[in-house]
Amino acid sequence: MSLELLGGRILAPFFGSSIYVWGSIITVFMLSLSAGYLIGGRISIHNPTLIRFGTIFLLGAVTLYPLILLAQPIMEMTFAAIVDPRYGSLVASLILFVVPTVILGAISPYAVRLLVTDVIRSGKVAGTLYFVSTLGSAMGTLATSFYLILWMSVNSIVTLLCLILALSGLFAMWVGKKL
Repeated sequence: MSLELLGGRILAPFFGSSIYVWGSIITVFMLSLSAGYLIGGRISIHNPTLIRFGTIFLLGAVTLYPLILLAQPIMEMTFAAIVDPRYGSLVASLILFVVPTVILGAISPYAVRLLVTDVIRSGKVAGTLYFVSTLGSAMGTLATSFYLILWMSVNSIVTLLCLILALSGLFAMWVGKKL
């Protein structure tokens, strides 16, 4: 959710912050997360491990970090080619956010697969995981919109998100090696 909010800040200087822009951002994130859920579910079938789980986090960080370097030139090129905020914001959102969001979407179903030990408990495990995930999203939304955006630049927040992802991935890999 933090990244989605930051998406609005990244697109605003070029396309504004109208309903079209937010509609584009939300649509791209929802479609990307859907694809990520599907991919995460499929890759979790084949020998799921904490090391592979951690790798998803690291891939998320690696694909997210280039936003710092590429967002401005991509926005400039997109705005030069498509001035209409409806389509320009949609194209820019697709270019900037699809890959990291698809990868981040793979985390939840993979986590469900790792946590489910028997079919009887699968609903409880999935429900608990989605509860924690949604609660974390709400906290991230508030933290980003109420505090981080006031204290830090967009690039600094993206860097912080990348660090959190990378450290989470490394921790999962470390625990996976210990088991």
